[in-house]
Amino acid sequence: MEPMSEDGGLALPRRLRLPLGMAAGIGVLVVLLLGFLHAGESTASGVDAWVESLVGEPVGPRREVALMVDFGGEPVGAAILVAVLAGMCLALRRFRLAILTVACLVPAFATTPLKDVFDRTINDGHLAYPSGHTAFATAIGIVFGLLVVDVFRVGGRAALAVVAGTALLGGAEMAWAQTSLDAHYATDTLGGFATAFVFVPVLAVAIDVVAERAALVRPGGGTPA
Repeated sequence: MEPMSEDGGLALPRRLRLPLGMAAGIGVLVVLLLGFLHAGESTASGVDAWVESLVGEPVGPRREVALMVDFGGEPVGAAILVAVLAGMCLALRRFRLAILTVACLVPAFATTPLKDVFDRTINDGHLAYPSGHTAFATAIGIVFGLLVVDVFRVGGRAALAVVAGTALLGGAEMAWAQTSLDAHYATDTLGGFATAFVFVPVLAVAIDVVAERAALVRPGGGTPA
């Protein structure tokens, strides 16, 4: 394997810290704005109803696909996805990204207290905003994008495009499943998408900082993993 670039091995490449830091700030605003806008509601907003009409009710194979995607956000399915992606990171010696993969569970867990705060409900009282399934799927998408950027040394704007693209792919796929299965309103999934962007960059930088400080106190002060 060829030597890593200057950013090689980092959970979050330095060239992406500013744009993803800005995305985290925007994510906070989106989560709060949508949360307070729909706090206490128990019906679909006009936008939600419009999206639901576009998505339609899944029948036949479409429903099976939606259920399979939904399973990826359930405890067992999430554990499988984390294990697979973390295993890929370990095999490629991207140890910090392996840790970040496990940390993808944090955005999903964070939606639980947020649901209590905003108290938006669906289907006879089930708390809905923001969507934990979508937060997790988006987070996994971000980390997969970071892995691709690191392994293939994608630079410049292309690196941001890769990470944004994989995040959008993962989040949109789960959002479709949640909306079509009537498990969440469309705006719930948007809140989940934003939640992932709030947490993942912060967690990635925290992992890098801890790893670099640990390397400094090691005998010989070896190169960070």
